[in-house]
Amino acid sequence: MTKKPDWFKGIFPALVTPFTARDEVDEAAYRTLIRHVLPHVNGVVPCGTTGEFPYLSMDERKRVIEICLDEVNGRVPVVAGTACASTRETVALTTWARDAGATAALVAAPYYLKPTFNEVYEHYEALNEVGIPLILYNIPQCAGTHFKWW
Repeated sequence: MTKKPDWFKGIFPALVTPFTARDEVDEAAYRTLIRHVLPHVNGVVPCGTTGEFPYLSMDERKRVIEICLDEVNGRVPVVAGTACASTRETVALTTWARDAGATAALVAAPYYLKPTFNEVYEHYEALNEVGIPLILYNIPQCAGTHFKWW
């Protein structure tokens, strides 16, 4: 286990993702939200649970993270929510977030199919290879599993 990074302290809100009446990401409202919270937080989390990530396409998720990175412009850390139903998709999105400039990734265990302890371990082991700090998101009501190794 790596020492907690110096930047990981304070308030990191999981940003909501606003939608238009046509059920599209409301980019203008999202930018306004980020500008509103930025002076009061230590970091931000796009595509967390309150960001409704399961309802976004992969392209929409990437766009939400891109907008956040653009608005933040290096002023605070951005912890991109990259959880997906499969390890393969999670690794791909986490790699993309790293390359886009995210500070870290918030990752839950693969959800829907209730992975075993070994499958969860292998999931995080694969994600560790991406080379970006990971924040493990223990949300058993969605993932169907509970972290029990600490």
